[in-house]
Amino acid sequence: MEPFTHAFTSLALARAGHKRLPRFGAAMVVASGLAPDLDYASYFAGPAAFLRYHRTLLHSFAGLAAVAAAMAGVFWALDKRLPQEKIAQARTHAPLTFPRAFAACALGAAGHLLLDLSSGVGVQLLWPFRGGWTSWNLAANFDPWMLVLLVAGFLVPVLFRLVGEEVGERRKGPGGIRGAVVTLVLLGAYLGARAYLQSQAVALLLSREYHGGVPLSAGAFPESWTPFDWRGVVVTDNTIEDVEVPVGPDAAFDSDRSLTHHKPEDSPALDAAEKTRTAAEFLGYARFPMASVRRLEDGYRVEINDLRFAPGDTDPADVFARVDLDSGLQIRSEDFRFASSPNP
Repeated sequence: MEPFTHAFTSLALARAGHKRLPRFGAAMVVASGLAPDLDYASYFAGPAAFLRYHRTLLHSFAGLAAVAAAMAGVFWALDKRLPQEKIAQARTHAPLTFPRAFAACALGAAGHLLLDLSSGVGVQLLWPFRGGWTSWNLAANFDPWMLVLLVAGFLVPVLFRLVGEEVGERRKGPGGIRGAVVTLVLLGAYLGARAYLQSQAVALLLSREYHGGVPLSAGAFPESWTPFDWRGVVVTDNTIEDVEVPVGPDAAFDSDRSLTHHKPEDSPALDAAEKTRTAAEFLGYARFPMASVRRLEDGYRVEINDLRFAPGDTDPADVFARVDLDSGLQIRSEDFRFASSPNP
């Protein structure tokens, strides 16, 4: 999920738990709600590093615990350097002990994890002890409806507070607690509704044939602007089908309009490429892998893409594996590439 949604969700969590948070509580929740995305810096080390560390290094249970501990240590040290009695406070805060600071930071980090489980490629929860990606695919990385809901939940209480002050009403504390709770409940309800619509889309995908092919498995991936339109990917015996799936009122789904990707025939070059470490790592990441084999002048080139990403998708998470072999099927090179690279 993009940073603004993370920031406003963390702010809503901080407001909802305001009465129980220690000094610097809101800052700790928001900072910890943004900090896990520091592993995005692996992008600058290339696609191999990005695949291994983004949504892994700081998005696993171990990584989030490390984030919470580090952030708690920073604010605990700051609290020691800035005694509370020297700073004007609107109210008396609970003493900032390290356990309290850790709990506040863990709250922000947990909110970040839940949002990223709901969107994008998912996370590796048990890294580094065990591989495997977990993803609910309920929302796109940028969901405008979620962001509008969160921004409204932040601004509406501020507006009511300003109006109250204009008519002479005085309130203590930052306010907005009930508004934040309502915002979080509505956010959960929205994601729950998307989960229901996704299940409807998958059921619809599995109920049809595709150019005579019977579906073996299927996945539905969210569109950014509407919860009623999904992109479906269906696996049959010989093909992988790409099709739009409308699930809104009076929506008409036509499986014959799917874009067909034919699976490659078995070949010695494909077998050799799939035995490489690069291919094995990629197959553990890809949801709907599709390989292609191309004959070169002096060998073969095997590429494996993940068809959960639509053609032309510019998401950096759209990485593919490339293996070059010589005419004797010996590996000459193997690496990962960004699909959005100008020269992939």
